[in-house]
Amino acid sequence: MTNRDLLLKNIGTTQNFPLNFDELEQAVKDKIEVGPYSYIRSGAGSEQSLHNNRAAFAKYAIVPRFLNDVSTLDTSIELFGKTHPTPFLFAPVGMNKIAHEDGELAVVRAAASLQMPYVQSTVSSYSMERIATEAPNHTKWFQLYWSTNEDIAWSMVERAEQAGFEAIVLTIDTVMLGWREHDVRNQFSPLKRGYARGNYEDDPVFLASLQDESEGAFIDGLLANIFHPTLNWGNVRELKQRTNLPILLKGILHPEDALLAIEAGVDGIFVSNHGGRQLDGVIGSLDALPAIVEAVAGRIPIIFDGGVYRGIDVLKALALGATAVAIGRPFVYGLAYSGESGVRQIMQNIYDEFKVSMGLSGISRVHDVRSLTLLQS
Repeated sequence: MTNRDLLLKNIGTTQNFPLNFDELEQAVKDKIEVGPYSYIRSGAGSEQSLHNNRAAFAKYAIVPRFLNDVSTLDTSIELFGKTHPTPFLFAPVGMNKIAHEDGELAVVRAAASLQMPYVQSTVSSYSMERIATEAPNHTKWFQLYWSTNEDIAWSMVERAEQAGFEAIVLTIDTVMLGWREHDVRNQFSPLKRGYARGNYEDDPVFLASLQDESEGAFIDGLLANIFHPTLNWGNVRELKQRTNLPILLKGILHPEDALLAIEAGVDGIFVSNHGGRQLDGVIGSLDALPAIVEAVAGRIPIIFDGGVYRGIDVLKALALGATAVAIGRPFVYGLAYSGESGVRQIMQNIYDEFKVSMGLSGISRVHDVRSLTLLQS
């Protein structure tokens, strides 16, 4: 589809779907209960980190180049030996049933139809095995939360391997729960309400660790294992030895941690501040990206994750050196708005805007995006 065809398609659409992130967020606010909505929307503490993510994008201005042939755009990238038609990934977001009954099942179906890799959360509402049967041939990675009982973590990794997941994404910034005032005010905890049970109710090691078979014991066991203040580089090195799958660390914000990750044998990293939901007052993900890109120097892939709401955001992150870009809140809002079709529509909108932005910048291939000039205010 040419840029002209894309524009005419969008102008001629009859679909009643919010056009951008802000409109979609408002529509979802009017559609679902305040507890789930605030959980999805909010950040930690005063939400400075949440705002820092968005403010970081506004600091950068593109200086476009013209008189380049952009009639054909190549948006493909390669990750771990596989070529993907877009530089987009579905970020790991847990407990999708708070947004829609179909939860992660709808999301992975949409991801498969768009050919965008899907990263499943440990705390998903449906199990990794169920997700695997929903999209058996699609690229899927498993996001791992470490467990207080390490045998549960190893069990999760083994199950992910057997279910056909192609990488393990270890989240390192959740050693304890962030200070989330909106959830306290609303008295809403999806963990305590059982929305995260998908991968745990099928895990033999976790089930064997429970005191009894009651619902209370199940939730207590989940809460006792989900946070992991003892997580350290030794665990990362052992994880690398325990699996042949690529290992990525999610939550890197300091270039020295990126170097330590490489020393530990990690295969990739996510530059991420957890959507501003963990440490308040932390650096915006985009502000952290350039120094990490410089330190890594192309040795491993860098996935950018944090405040990506528009196609132009994707372009800026790639121009600053990201290999690919993960998107979270927008697809969850799409899920809440209209299920699988909503997920597909918002991600398609962001991708369409990315293609237009790429062409108008004078770039015809993703591989050339880093040649763009960005001025920082």
